[in-house]
Amino acid sequence: MRFGGIVALDDVSFDMAAGHIIGLIGPNGAGKTTLFNCVSRLYTPSSGDLLFEGRSIIKSTPHHVAALGIGRTFQNLALFPSMTVLQNVMVGVHARTGSDFLSNALRLPAVRREERMMREAAMEAIAFLQLEAVAGHPAAGLPFGTLKRVELARALAGNPKLLLVDEPAGGLNHEEVATLGDILRSIRDRRGVTVLLVEHHMSLVMQVSDRVVVLDFGRRIAEGPPAAIQRDPDVIRAYLGSES
Repeated sequence: MRFGGIVALDDVSFDMAAGHIIGLIGPNGAGKTTLFNCVSRLYTPSSGDLLFEGRSIIKSTPHHVAALGIGRTFQNLALFPSMTVLQNVMVGVHARTGSDFLSNALRLPAVRREERMMREAAMEAIAFLQLEAVAGHPAAGLPFGTLKRVELARALAGNPKLLLVDEPAGGLNHEEVATLGDILRSIRDRRGVTVLLVEHHMSLVMQVSDRVVVLDFGRRIAEGPPAAIQRDPDVIRAYLGSES
């Protein structure tokens, strides 16, 4: 992935096994969020391919990959502050709907059935993340940790097979980070969702990940189980530097 003369991702390649949590780490500017934006099709790579369940998605649009089963959260919260928690989460279900402008304008029976389905799917995600008490509350004014869970609920409401989670621990306290770890494991174990996790909180990554991929200056420098990554000299050098 190139931006003018800057190579943000350079021949990066790795596989994700279904039902695993893959940690994606690296120093600031390593290319982690750029990779997320490529997979979710906000960016189109300069070269290479992206395969999802063996099928190329390189020409897919963001709404198409959402319908295929790829969901994501964002490093900076992307919620609608004036909408309730329920309404925000219902937005995540739209990828599973098929009504058009005319049928919505005429309020056809199929539209009403879809709306019931959306509400039920959203409430299920809200219950999964224990947000029932704030379901009717506007997003504005809620604690930051709660808003992080709302964004996760919105992504889960779309029933993804692959969930891209971008720095979910940012701004959370120690207790909230521990709860987040339980949530991520539960998403994998109870819902069978594959998770690609970008995170600077190393303790969280090492505790929840099945495998870890490390980027540095846009290149993959290591991949393996968390214990092996923690001992890898290239990873230590990327984070801590080396003596001259």
